Amino acid sequence: QVQLVESGGGLVQTGGSLKLSCAASGITSFSMYTIVWHRKAPGSQRESVATMTPTKNTIYDDSVKGRFTITRDNARSTAYLQMNSVKAEDTAVYFCGLLWGSNHYWGRGTQVTVSS
Repeated sequence: QVQLVESGGGLVQTGGSLKLSCAASGITSFSMYTIVWHRKAPGSQRESVATMTPTKNTIYDDSVKGRFTITRDNARSTAYLQMNSVKAEDTAVYFCGLLWGSNHYWGRGTQVTVSS
């Protein structure tokens, strides 16, 4: 059974940094999956934050471009989201997902709270 577990969330001050991790288990061919990070803030719709393809091409939402960096370690079946210069509007639950064809897997999320 495939399982994704996000970690690294917590409370951080405005302007600070945080690194989220997404560890996958029960999955083969991790390197073939597109990795996505989404977030869901209270009262807002879930939105895509960052994407990394199997060939390591990246796409970022304009709101995080230049501040967040998505990476992957295929040998460890783990994805990361480095969050720098965080803002209050980055407060949300962050979810990671793995996508490959009809195979879509999601974690349960990790809370990030940015305080001023």
